[in-house]
Amino acid sequence: MTTRITTDNITDGTIAQADLAAGVGAVDWQTGDIKTATFTAVSGKGYFCNTAGGQFTVNLPAGSAGAMIALQDYNNTFDSNSLLVTPNGSEKINSGTGNIILDTEGEGLTLIYIDGTVGWRSIEDSSFADIGSTFVSATGGTVTTSGDYKIHTFNSSSNFVVSAISGTAANNNSSYLVVAGGGCGGGYTGGGGGGGGFREGINPADPYAPNKSPLASPTPIALSAQTYPITVGAGGVAHSGGSGQGTRGSNSVFSTITSTGGGSGGGNNSPFSNGPGGSGGGGPEGFTGGTGNTPPVSPAQGYNGGGGSGPGPNNDYREEAGGGGGATQQGGNGTNQGSSPTGNGGNGASTSITGSSVAYSGGGGGGKGAVSPAPSPSVPQGGTGGGGNGSYQATQATAGTANRGGGGGGSGASPSEPAPAYPGKNGGSGIVIIRYKYQ
Repeated sequence: MTTRITTDNITDGTIAQADLAAGVGAVDWQTGDIKTATFTAVSGKGYFCNTAGGQFTVNLPAGSAGAMIALQDYNNTFDSNSLLVTPNGSEKINSGTGNIILDTEGEGLTLIYIDGTVGWRSIEDSSFADIGSTFVSATGGTVTTSGDYKIHTFNSSSNFVVSAISGTAANNNSSYLVVAGGGCGGGYTGGGGGGGGFREGINPADPYAPNKSPLASPTPIALSAQTYPITVGAGGVAHSGGSGQGTRGSNSVFSTITSTGGGSGGGNNSPFSNGPGGSGGGGPEGFTGGTGNTPPVSPAQGYNGGGGSGPGPNNDYREEAGGGGGATQQGGNGTNQGSSPTGNGGNGASTSITGSSVAYSGGGGGGKGAVSPAPSPSVPQGGTGGGGNGSYQATQATAGTANRGGGGGGSGASPSEPAPAYPGKNGGSGIVIIRYKYQ
């Protein structure tokens, strides 16, 4: 209905409120009810919203022709903590599905419901009210920024909550890094633990793309408004008896991406076996290394572990276990040459997804035996990316680095030390990192 204003409606230069159609041109501002938490708006009312305590949501009422609501930043905090505006059910805002984010200091917005085709139309400050949001808005993990990109880092299992996505599909593409827990090292001349599976996806528009890992997939994950459970895998745990095989690392998961825990290093005690995984664990004396990239994905998430040598020429303690595989390199094979620095863990992969280059998923060094006295203090090294060093003589092995997915170092052995004195070391926990454009 069209309301016509004529001179018959005017008395002493004023227009009576009753002569205006209800809901047209003005709202009743709720100055005594400043909003600080999620609420459902009522047609015909205006709300001052204070987001100083954090982002919250305004749920729009069911739309009817002429319905109007207005929103205003109460104390200039929308730039720090945005206000999310969501439609009722499948109703539209500015002809599109999705939410609106108010994220500009001092911003205000008035919406009028037109019909099912357009839905709610922004009639003021519409430059800030695109179809849906301009960019993704999300919470979870430790949040940092690099240029125009936000980075969510998860060092433990939690939730990544996407509250709004962009009406521009390309702005919803996220880069990701999913690293599983590294495998533990084996006991008593045991193999090094395999690095946790390494999987990286790249948003091609992201400026860090030239500094991605060599294993990165060119396929990003398109985010949607939902809660994504994040699983960060724990590192494998060494065998309590010292000489046996421990456990592999646990898987890490984000959306459709699963990285497999690193294989455990083989122990010089039944069952002697190495472990398959994201990267394979190193083999103990006389055994091959475990298989990496298990189960297989493309690009590969890791490499095989190295094999262990047999005893020295006099059946002495010169044997050496293989190093655990890393994200970009097979673990080194052990030898029986006593002082030679073999059985090293395979190197991991480096990426700049956080804004600076960090290496992940290195394999653990294998354990090394030696005659007594030792010919030299050489120690099988863990691979770059958090792999722990192996053990040699009285030098204890080291664990894989936490939140780097490094494999644990394997234990050594000598005539003067009993097996329980040489336990393998635990693998390092994994990590999940999500990166997207936010401005």
